[in-house]
Amino acid sequence: MADPLYELLAPYFDSPASPRPVPSVQDQVTAKYLNRLSTLPLASLTSSEPQSLAQSSHTALLSLQSLSARSNSALVASSEHLSSLRTTLPQLATEAESLRNDIPKLDEQAVAFSEKYSRSAENEVLDRRKKALLMARNVDRLSDILDLPTLLSSAISSSTAQGASNTTNYASALDLHSHIKRLHLLYQDSELVSSIYQQTEEAMQEMTSNLISSLRAQNIKLAAGMRTIGWLRRVAPELDGNSSNREGTLGALFLVCRLATLVSMLSALDPLRDLADQEAAIRLRDDNPTKKGTDAWSIGQQTERYLKRYIEIFREQSFAIVSMYKSIFPSGPDTTASDDLGLKFKSLGLRSVSQPTPTPQQQDPLSPLPSALSTFPLHLVGLLTMTLKQYLPNVQDKSSRESLLTQVLYCAGSLGRLGGDFSLLLADLGQDDSDEEGDGHGEWVEAMKKHRVLAGKLESLASGGSVRGMKGLADGRAKSPNEVK
Repeated sequence: MADPLYELLAPYFDSPASPRPVPSVQDQVTAKYLNRLSTLPLASLTSSEPQSLAQSSHTALLSLQSLSARSNSALVASSEHLSSLRTTLPQLATEAESLRNDIPKLDEQAVAFSEKYSRSAENEVLDRRKKALLMARNVDRLSDILDLPTLLSSAISSSTAQGASNTTNYASALDLHSHIKRLHLLYQDSELVSSIYQQTEEAMQEMTSNLISSLRAQNIKLAAGMRTIGWLRRVAPELDGNSSNREGTLGALFLVCRLATLVSMLSALDPLRDLADQEAAIRLRDDNPTKKGTDAWSIGQQTERYLKRYIEIFREQSFAIVSMYKSIFPSGPDTTASDDLGLKFKSLGLRSVSQPTPTPQQQDPLSPLPSALSTFPLHLVGLLTMTLKQYLPNVQDKSSRESLLTQVLYCAGSLGRLGGDFSLLLADLGQDDSDEEGDGHGEWVEAMKKHRVLAGKLESLASGGSVRGMKGLADGRAKSPNEVK
């Protein structure tokens, strides 16, 4: 029934009264409405149906207006895109054609890249990229390794600034050096590790120089000296292994440094030495024997001050050097007694009858050198005797000369406790050029006698009568000085 009804209503469309186009018969909305009209009574077509259609039209108009308000921007954009679609589609077709033409070239480049960076064959570029990626992943480790020379130099510099009392930084520096040395042994082909190792060796040479310089300190103690020698054994093991002696080359180095300190301390007496030289010049210029008894004491006054201070420094430092050396470099149990005995008799210029006969190895000129301590006291004694022979004749006062000779004997006895007694080598120091008796040793003999008597009294107090002596001294304090002898 829909088709006849459609044919009945179709002529009313597309006419002056209704300019609307004729709806399609296949339209679902049209077919649905025609089916609805066939179900309505005839009276409703003229009464309620026009109102229903007007209401539906108004509702549709309101919906279109609200939709236009909500989707205004979207509609405008859609309109613009629709207007540009005529130019966009040909451009898209042109670019698609260009892309289709460039695909073979892209394929060729991809194949060439794959062949160039293939892992199946050796490739320098790929190796460089691998190394760069490896360095990027291990940049923190590389930074730590590169900072090792700086840390080592900082530890050495801080230890040098804080002095020999600080042992922590030197120990840290030695640990860092051991770590870098281990890295160099593991990665000998690495240029980076080799460069760091070279910088480390330069820093350790600086540390060695600082340690050697610390051995020349005036107020160095035994503990500091032992620590310094221990560090030198770790830093420069070649100094400890080139010699067959137990102390190695470090023993000679220690003696040379302490000798330099002694010479520098004695050189501080140069102002007094200049005055003594002036008195020596006056003594050599003045050959009149009548003036010898008048102003002899005043001429030798400055020389006496110089020699007293010289002998005092020499006594303290020589004993400290030899005793510290023996504490740091102890000799073996089989050579201690013979070395001390040989040192003592050699310093006296005598030959010991109880000294053992030299072995063929000792007679061999190519045999290892003896200990540095065996000749060091002779050098010290040579410095002292040369100074005494040069300046002692300036002192003409008898009491002053006896005081100086006694001081020299105390110095010889102090060094003699370590096996270096040189008192007999100084027998000619008391000889006077104007002595008419011929032997010239009377003053020295008198000084020796007084020294032995005083040494005997001190020894008796220290050995058998120490308790009685202390008690007697305590009782003597309550008596007058004339009653205590």
